[in-house]
Amino acid sequence: MRLTTWIGRRSEQGIYEILHYDSTLELLDPNGDTAIFHKRQQVRFLQDNVLAFEDYAWGDGNIFADYRCAPGVAVDRYQDGDRWNILISLRETKSRGDITDFHLERTIQAGFTQHEEWYQAEIRHPTQRLRMAVIFPPERPCQRATLQERKHNRTRVLGPACLQQLPDGRQLLEFETTHVRYLEIYTLRWTW
Repeated sequence: MRLTTWIGRRSEQGIYEILHYDSTLELLDPNGDTAIFHKRQQVRFLQDNVLAFEDYAWGDGNIFADYRCAPGVAVDRYQDGDRWNILISLRETKSRGDITDFHLERTIQAGFTQHEEWYQAEIRHPTQRLRMAVIFPPERPCQRATLQERKHNRTRVLGPACLQQLPDGRQLLEFETTHVRYLEIYTLRWTW
């Protein structure tokens, strides 16, 4: 194999892959004034000497009222179009084959105040499993939900099988798949 072919294949592989991408948006009040976005990503590193991890965010309102990550420290963030990119310093060097669970949490203020709302997952790395969920307050349940796949220009209605009542009276909307398309943007939209 030629060196240029080998380097090309290595660069296509990326720095890491996502084994599990699990995100939950918790709407804390019926007006959408306060929400907490939880994201857990189980990551397998595909190269040696990795020092940083990337997160991203977008939306309305104050999307960074509070931001936490573990492990690591958020050291920089910058806006690129309508999206924010967050650079997380790992504070340790990762090697090929290492697996790490990243826990990311953002508090959002005045971000979900409309009758129709949404949140997205952008698949920037090979991903094996994707879960997206929204928890609605008891006073304002989900009325209708869809899942959009932007790259494939496909929208599907999420029916009653994707909704469940929680013991505390809140409602859970959940979508999960193991057929995650690389470079796709998945958007959960709902009316409430």
